Order: sequence, then structure tokens, then C-alpha cells
Amino acid sequence: MTKSELIAHVAGETGLTKAASKEVVDAIILQITKTLKKEGRFAMFGLGVFEVVKRKKRIARNPRTKEPAVVKAHKAIKFKVAKSLKDSLN
Repeated sequence: MTKSELIAHVAGETGLTKAASKEVVDAIILQITKTLKKEGRFAMFGLGVFEVVKRKKRIARNPRTKEPAVVKAHKAIKFKVAKSLKDSLN
């Protein structure tokens, strides 16, 4: 599902216009982003937990040339799916 498909689905389920639904979806994404930047963790019951993790500097290989390349230390987002969501798929 793409973002535009999600917006259309929200509009259909709620009766909101697509413009209003876009604002809602954008607001949710913005709040998740702000929370991750500030607190490093965002949990939503029934969906899962987003968490900021620090990745160490490492040496990787370019698969095309096989030459080593340095990957700088950086932050990444890890997601752990909620048990209820995982169970609903099986």
C-alpha cells in the first residue's frame, strides 16, 4: 500500500475528504518522526514499536566491484511488530 492509497482508504472509512485525510496521515507521520527524534522510541498498541538504534562504523564491500567501503556510524530505525498484529496474520 502506498501513501496515496492509505489516504484514499482513510477518506473512504471516515468520510473525510482526501485533502483532510492527507493532513491526518501527514500529522501522524510527523508526530512519529518528532517522537523518535526526541525520545528515541514510539510504541503504538496493536502495531508495534519503532526505536532509534545506533549503528557502528564498519567496513562493507561494494557488491559490483568487491572493493571495501567504509560505512560511517549512523542512527537507524528498528521496528518490532506487535504480537497481536503478528498473530492476526497466521
